[in-house]
Amino acid sequence: MTAKEFYVRFRAVREPRWFGTALIVSSCIPAGLAIGALASDIIGGTRFFGSNPVKEGEHFLGEWTLRFLIFTLSVTPLRQLLGWNWLAKHRRTLGLFAFGYVSLHWLTYALLDVQLDWHDLTKDLLKRPYIYIGMIAMLLMASLAITSSKNMIRRLGGRRWNRLHNLIYVICILGLIHYFLAVKKDIEDPVMFASIFAVLYGWRIWKWYIRRKAATASVAPATVGA
Repeated sequence: MTAKEFYVRFRAVREPRWFGTALIVSSCIPAGLAIGALASDIIGGTRFFGSNPVKEGEHFLGEWTLRFLIFTLSVTPLRQLLGWNWLAKHRRTLGLFAFGYVSLHWLTYALLDVQLDWHDLTKDLLKRPYIYIGMIAMLLMASLAITSSKNMIRRLGGRRWNRLHNLIYVICILGLIHYFLAVKKDIEDPVMFASIFAVLYGWRIWKWYIRRKAATASVAPATVGA
């Protein structure tokens, strides 16, 4: 079998019946591990998340939020490269998991870190402006989660819905800014995440440029002929 024949067969692969279930189950695993580790550290005195389990748990869930945003943005380039158009229907699932993880990230902060103490919360907001940025990103993600259903697509109309859901690019940038400011000096992980997002954004810019160039080329002969 030649490389070309293998590629053609690879692109023709259909979605396995178990894929959707496996995606949901595997997406729940990090959350389950985080909840179990936090409960064990706080109640049982273990050190799965080190000496400061609440902070480490927050960071763990925040990083998984960024990972699920990456997974969501990866659907389009993978679909275009592999020809697996069936991946598109799982983008909504990945996006909802991203919102689920950012919600857990926020709840860990609110319930376990500041323990719903509004004085501490206000103090934190004044002292750490990156919390504002994270909250804005979470609210924007909530708007995407609420409008992710087929019914909302019909109600908003395809064009308005697409414009709204383009906010994911703003959300990713806000999430990265939040991460960079939160870790302060140890920026190795934020740089890694930023590099991956840069590749995903770069892919989209490149594809947009190709489409625009092709459209310009197709219009030019017609203009000359006229």
